[in-house]
Amino acid sequence: MITWLIALPVIVVVCLVTRLLLRRSGRAALRLVIAADALLFVGALALLAVALSSGDARAAATAAEVAQDSGSGSAALIGAAISVAGASIGASIAVAYTGAAALAALSERPELFGRAMVIVGLAEGIAIYGLVVAIILIGKA
Repeated sequence: MITWLIALPVIVVVCLVTRLLLRRSGRAALRLVIAADALLFVGALALLAVALSSGDARAAATAAEVAQDSGSGSAALIGAAISVAGASIGASIAVAYTGAAALAALSERPELFGRAMVIVGLAEGIAIYGLVVAIILIGKA
């Protein structure tokens, strides 16, 4: 719990600094934003490493079965989160492109509404696949 209390203000500060840097223009701002993103990425990796490690000495003294079960459970939950996040990002990109193309086609030929919505719906299906994978992984945990 203490990890979250330390990490949350750091993440907020990095996001605010990135927002301020975006107000600049030119290559210098791009370099600073990339550096801030790299710092945030390293911080997220450190937070993940601390969350997955058993930092408590009492937890290390418990039975090996409990440690193995909690390790596999947390790995399954992290995998579920990654699958939902990746599928949602992929679906948002797909819907952005197919939705824009569908609106352009509908502005010229309104009778294409059904076909356009099917294509956009197929793009949204990507997020559902990620959700199904996450449900399967959570069931294994």
